[in-house]
Amino acid sequence: MQKIEKPSNKGAEHPYLISASVVLASLLYSIDWTIAVVALPHMQGAFSSTQDQISWVITSYIVASAIMIPMGGWLSNRFGRKKVYVLAVAGFTLSSIVCGSVSTLTFEVIARIAQGMCGAFLVPLSLAIMLDAFPEEEHPKAMAIWGIGWAGSFIGPILGGVLTEYLSWRYIFFINIPFGIVALIGCLLFLPKDVPEKVKERLDWFGFLTLAIGIASLQMMLDRGQRLDWFESGEIVFEGCLALIALYMFNVHVMTKKKPFLDPKIFLERNFFLALILVAFYGLLTVPPMVLLPAFLEGLIGYEIIDVGFLQSSRGIGVLLAMFISNRIAGIINVRIQIAFGLCCLGISSLTISFWTSDVGAWPILWTGFVSGVGSGILMVPSQLVAFSRVVASKRNEGAAVFNLVRTMFSSIGISLILAVFIHTGATGRSELVEHVTVFNDALTNTPSVSEDYSIQTERSLAILEDEITRQSELQGYIASFFLLAIASFMAIPIVFLIRRVDIKPRNRAEKSSRASPITSE
Repeated sequence: MQKIEKPSNKGAEHPYLISASVVLASLLYSIDWTIAVVALPHMQGAFSSTQDQISWVITSYIVASAIMIPMGGWLSNRFGRKKVYVLAVAGFTLSSIVCGSVSTLTFEVIARIAQGMCGAFLVPLSLAIMLDAFPEEEHPKAMAIWGIGWAGSFIGPILGGVLTEYLSWRYIFFINIPFGIVALIGCLLFLPKDVPEKVKERLDWFGFLTLAIGIASLQMMLDRGQRLDWFESGEIVFEGCLALIALYMFNVHVMTKKKPFLDPKIFLERNFFLALILVAFYGLLTVPPMVLLPAFLEGLIGYEIIDVGFLQSSRGIGVLLAMFISNRIAGIINVRIQIAFGLCCLGISSLTISFWTSDVGAWPILWTGFVSGVGSGILMVPSQLVAFSRVVASKRNEGAAVFNLVRTMFSSIGISLILAVFIHTGATGRSELVEHVTVFNDALTNTPSVSEDYSIQTERSLAILEDEITRQSELQGYIASFFLLAIASFMAIPIVFLIRRVDIKPRNRAEKSSRASPITSE
């Protein structure tokens, strides 16, 4: 029988020092999700690799993280949360040194796998640590602070662009070293010990392996599907079938085994299940724009990479501001209203972008990014409150792992889905535009102001016409992608009304004395 020291609702002795340590560590992990994207062309040149080969720098990190996230709960229960977290921070920092030092792509991918495996524990375990570090009445504050760690995914492209432009792509990994050391020292000094006693439960290897194979196969399929033309490729067919079989076997296993790798009973809690749906939408709605917008601003409009980073900074500002506000309004405004407002912000931002043209100015880019950031930040904190409002302390490690796994998986699904829409719409639009390029088109042959630049009679004019057709077809792809994101944002709002009441206690004694009962969200 497993016996673990139960976390106290009174909170830890140094909650803010604990927060600073774990948030810094999880911030590094989330930054590394996106920081390498802008550096890929430079890394491709350094390693003399193809575009398909260099993509493994991103794929290996994501797949390794997704596989190991579910292990966080069992390892924490088995060896103690502090020990696992400290080793994860140390491993992540050491692998970052290797990532920035290697001279071949093979070793770079191996180092990124190690980095992803260590980093997988940083975000979910940090959530469980934060919930235990603060008393129950301050959980909204804890989640707002914790959310700063995940905001690194918004900072990554900006930071990666600056470091690559002015230093070298290697510094996108070396920058982790000083912050990783500080986080490691903080975790060693301030994280409370929670070493379990007389643990007899063994790891459910069959459950873990089937889940790992299923997740890895699905992630590989999603990441490589677009490049390999999806199910026209034998590799994608194989990965899809393997994912389906492995995940089916895992589901059957957890439903029939007494003590499975993941306890299915956690999904029976209504608010936790609904929160998983909301965080799935969060991954679908927030990560794809971070992939599309830099390409749109740099490739279609013509902004420099540094300017793109500046224009995207408003999104990060919006996230941080919204998290601060979420903490202040916890228990005052119904969590369902907060979540609905966040989804509306995301929908309005995406809908506005779907009306952009290729000559959009800086101000629309800044304010739509800010509104999107506010929506992301507002959505994150109350969703976490809903998820863990009725989850017992003994299940927090497991619940946090599942919560972050769903977010990771649906972020990948969202990217693949949106890229597929973008490419398909762009290709369709291009074919429609090309149909009008004939000698019988009066606009091209008889209109002087048009025919001078877009004549089909000269080689130079045909090249100009080709570039314009490409720009217009890509614009159609971006418009369709963001319009789809807007629809998905508004479609998620009805889920909010299914959430059960979330009780939020007053944050101080004054409030306790002035109220007969705790603040609740009806």
